[in-house]
Amino acid sequence: MIRMFEAGARGYILKDCEPTELRSALAAVSEKAFYYAEIVTGKLISSISGSHNNPNKMLPELNDRELIFLKMACTEMTYKEIADKMCLSARTIDGYRDSLFEKLNVKTRVGHVTYALKNGIVLMDNLP
Repeated sequence: MIRMFEAGARGYILKDCEPTELRSALAAVSEKAFYYAEIVTGKLISSISGSHNNPNKMLPELNDRELIFLKMACTEMTYKEIADKMCLSARTIDGYRDSLFEKLNVKTRVGHVTYALKNGIVLMDNLP
């Protein structure tokens, strides 16, 4: 999100927002030139304050579904098998994969696994 704001985004809402929030967001952007959903503001503040407490450890925040995907990506399952297991479409899994490539600054599935191992998301003992 921070990179998005640095690139010039003037607003952000979640895709599952209510129509009233969307109307409020459009009005706010036209009147004040910016709008950010409360949850986004909270996450940004928490992210910024967390990085000040421990500047050496700036790990990106992953949501529950991304963590599940990352753990499954550390197995021998194909992306299609992961999609089936998570009850999601292959396209959604591609979105998780691409999002994690960017968030974790990796380029391959091996990069996902290496990141997960280095950061204790998965342990060698738990891999098949």
